[in-house]
Amino acid sequence: MNSPQLAQLKKLKNEITRFMMMYKFALDEMETRIEILKEEFQLLHDYNPIEHTKSRVKSPESIINKVHRKGSELSLSSIKQSIQDIAGLRITCSFVSDIYRIRDMLRMQQDLKIVQVKDYIAEPKPNGYQSLHVLVEVPVYMSDRQEKVLVEVQIRTIAMDFWASLEHKLYYKYNKAVPDHLLRELKEAADSAAALDLKMERLHREVESLQAEEEEAEDFLPALLEEPRQKQTDGPAQLLRLLGGDFGS
Repeated sequence: MNSPQLAQLKKLKNEITRFMMMYKFALDEMETRIEILKEEFQLLHDYNPIEHTKSRVKSPESIINKVHRKGSELSLSSIKQSIQDIAGLRITCSFVSDIYRIRDMLRMQQDLKIVQVKDYIAEPKPNGYQSLHVLVEVPVYMSDRQEKVLVEVQIRTIAMDFWASLEHKLYYKYNKAVPDHLLRELKEAADSAAALDLKMERLHREVESLQAEEEEAEDFLPALLEEPRQKQTDGPAQLLRLLGGDFGS
């Protein structure tokens, strides 16, 4: 292989490396932001809406396979435009309300652009799958330029995540040809998971309501105890005023 070919091969390798690094850096950026939101929320509200996070960047082999399935052009620019889930971040919450709370937090990040939202909670897939998919454009600062990189953020409850994990394992085991009776049971399990989420949400709201009442009572009690003490303290001053302003002068 001559020098021009080696130089061209090296250039291609560098371009592919930088391309994959962009998505890693975008995920790093998103994970840092989520960690900041977790700590801030815990500090301000004494509550953490995020149970855990998991991230991944598709392998080059997986990207190429998806390019072939979609019939897209095999070039870096085409891949960037046509494949939107190269970088993925999954956020798992305890309650459904937390999912939308996190979505709103992401919307408040001014340098993040929400490109697309797919709400599979309001409208579950036919097989029962539920999750909120938020496609986010993240600014990544390289040594010589700024890149805007897409990251797919999936936000779901623990119950939704458990069901999705089971469904993925079944499809992998049966090579996507899952028997009908298992598909029916999967759908029933999805319905049960959704019912559990609704029940847990109701319990969560009741607990929050009770906590708010307790905090209100705790704030009221010191004020109630302070009022007689204040009156008692003011008593001698009031007596002195009644006896005359020049008393003791």
